[in-house]
Amino acid sequence: MREMTRSVIAVALIVALGGCAAMREERARDKENLLSAAGFQMKPADTPSRVAHLQTLTPLKLVPHTRTSDGKLLYVFADPKGCQCLYVGDEIAYQRYRALAQQQKIAQEQMVTAQMNADAAMDWGLWGPYWW
Repeated sequence: MREMTRSVIAVALIVALGGCAAMREERARDKENLLSAAGFQMKPADTPSRVAHLQTLTPLKLVPHTRTSDGKLLYVFADPKGCQCLYVGDEIAYQRYRALAQQQKIAQEQMVTAQMNADAAMDWGLWGPYWW
């Protein structure tokens, strides 16, 4: 019995962790789409040295970096597991990204509000008891 309980717990953990990973990948793809729309350039990790460098960067976070050659501020988003690439943008692209992300957030909030209003308008009493 104990062994079966452990097996069930192990399977549940694997499923939960797999779900978390899938959600992370989806959020990364959404963010990458916004970055592209904002003017960030996608740089593939297509050489062994780029792959190795990509592994050293903060994954799935937009991070400011100063380019050492000219001191220019750039924003970098590293995705070592998904696209195995780097998104790079300047201050203008970063500001466009922030505006697009804000617009997307507002649109999602409006959609949730519309769904809640539609649910509230549903007259479940017309359809009988809830246990049908």
